[in-house]
Amino acid sequence: MATLDAQLQKAIGTIPECLAAGYVDISTGMMLGVKTVDSHPSEVMDLLAAATSDLFQGTNVVAIEDVFKKARGIKDDDTHYFQEMLIMSENLLHIFMRGKNYEDHIVTFVCRKSVNMGMALTKARLALPGLEAAL
Repeated sequence: MATLDAQLQKAIGTIPECLAAGYVDISTGMMLGVKTVDSHPSEVMDLLAAATSDLFQGTNVVAIEDVFKKARGIKDDDTHYFQEMLIMSENLLHIFMRGKNYEDHIVTFVCRKSVNMGMALTKARLALPGLEAAL
């Protein structure tokens, strides 16, 4: 079985224009692994796990999930409605994906904004099983 670091590095190599990949456990707030092609300020890395947790578990996000689940007749309180989020910044595409086997694990990829979003998302989805299997 490949290590998480090896799987993150492999994902960066297969996702077009990917500059960084991270793996966050939002139940503990810990960054379990991170790989980048460039150096980034340590403050960014320190905040990434907390920001990812807020993105998926923030009070308003959970409230929105509950409204959507109720409207669609989903009764399971442990089910998360939001599985993936894409965020565009001025120069980058940020992909956040909830784990399929570990719902409290979020994988994040950062690509150049010029990337074909559909291809980046497809390749990111293909990388997810390998990343989860590395744990």
